[in-house]
Amino acid sequence: MAAKKSFSKFFRSMSELKIGLVYYTDFEKVKSNINEGKLMVKLNQLNYLVGKKDMCKAVQEIWDENPNAFSIMGILLAVRKKKKKYAWNTDGQKKLVYDYFRSVDQIMDFLNESGLLEVLQDKHVTNLVDYVFGVEVGLDTHTRKNRIGTIMASNIAHQFDEAGIIYQQEVVSKSIPSIKKVLGKDSKRFDFVIKNAEKEYLIEVNYYGSNGSKVTEIPRSYMEVAKKINSVSGYEFVWITDGPGWEKAKEQLHEAYNEIPHIYNLTTLKDFIKQIATIPTGEPLSLFDLK
Repeated sequence: MAAKKSFSKFFRSMSELKIGLVYYTDFEKVKSNINEGKLMVKLNQLNYLVGKKDMCKAVQEIWDENPNAFSIMGILLAVRKKKKKYAWNTDGQKKLVYDYFRSVDQIMDFLNESGLLEVLQDKHVTNLVDYVFGVEVGLDTHTRKNRIGTIMASNIAHQFDEAGIIYQQEVVSKSIPSIKKVLGKDSKRFDFVIKNAEKEYLIEVNYYGSNGSKVTEIPRSYMEVAKKINSVSGYEFVWITDGPGWEKAKEQLHEAYNEIPHIYNLTTLKDFIKQIATIPTGEPLSLFDLK
């Protein structure tokens, strides 16, 4: 194994991914969600409620015409049906948000208890399609972490490709019996797996663009994972991480850097690539035996 850089050099080489405005909102996904499952059709039907002073009568009129129009109403509170979110009603009962849409009376309870009644009656919202478009934009911010992870992985894959290194992506630990055994319930999905004539490298990738409590917890978690994987002959855990979010968790990262033999960032990854590129590869990863 090549000499490991000092932590201070490693930390000074931490970098920030270059992201454009497209990173912040996936408008194609937002548009797709709006058009999914006749959502737009039902929202246009519910537009009838906007500005109605006798809301119960308006709800009843839509119900008589198409009760299924209310089935998507949870999205008005930024709640998706598959999430199975609960609320405590005024009677002190715990109830699924999407269970409010089974009768006119329950729909009225939903409008009253959520605050939507006033919003609709006073026309704080004038078009529910536009309103939900905004809701979808807001919900999409939760997927930014996934997008930054994809950008990070793509950057790493590019470096591997440039070096002619064969790899496999998204490999679950349960597909490798010896690793599944040592990890137990701690199932992992490795971002990359590289096999050469010496061993198989199981690689985790992440990026932290901002500070957060989770950043301080990650190093110790990976120290445990590395210890277990490295105890299995022929396997090595590799952690590639980067981002300015580590500024507030420098001590924790330093501890992990001293304990885990293979930790790299986007700058020092070339050291790992040089090391494994000098060793003949094993079987192509699309064919290698994971037993």
